[in-house]
Amino acid sequence: MQKEIILNNQKIPYTFRKSRRSRCMRLTIKTDATLVVSVPWLLSGKKAEDFIMQKADWILGKIKHFQNKESSLPSATRKDYLKYKNLAREIVEKKLKYFNEFYGFSYNRVFIRNQKTRWGSCSKVGNLNFSYRIIYLSEKLCNYIIVHELCHLGEFNHSQDFWDLVAKTVPEYKKIRKEIKGM
Repeated sequence: MQKEIILNNQKIPYTFRKSRRSRCMRLTIKTDATLVVSVPWLLSGKKAEDFIMQKADWILGKIKHFQNKESSLPSATRKDYLKYKNLAREIVEKKLKYFNEFYGFSYNRVFIRNQKTRWGSCSKVGNLNFSYRIIYLSEKLCNYIIVHELCHLGEFNHSQDFWDLVAKTVPEYKKIRKEIKGM
């Protein structure tokens, strides 16, 4: 349900969602600078508004951040996806083959998707998924994403053992990770 609230003299629209499974209130600011408020089913709208008011500075800061953010990456359109997915597959498969010589993991299928919020993922059955937009990244960022997902085949978590695996081929992973999070 769409609602509005006034925060620091600014009218902020937001999506209000009630969930039977939710146990706590959650605020999400999407990359398009929209606010989503999710609450447990029995929680009143007034309590949700009080929670939003308490977090006003954080909300406004995040909204401003996303509104001001200049992305160097083109938007993920279906047309671009269809045009570039084969190129992305070639790049990903070549890099997977190269990096997997260091690791020796086995994986099932590789999928190239039109993902807007994730660069890659690894499924429990060993499928690797990558956004076609990986083609727009610098080589070091592209390598990091591929190594990151490949290492999930050895450690399906983000434990220190996982990061030790990543560091074998991408020793500057911490710096690169911050760069990707800032995109």
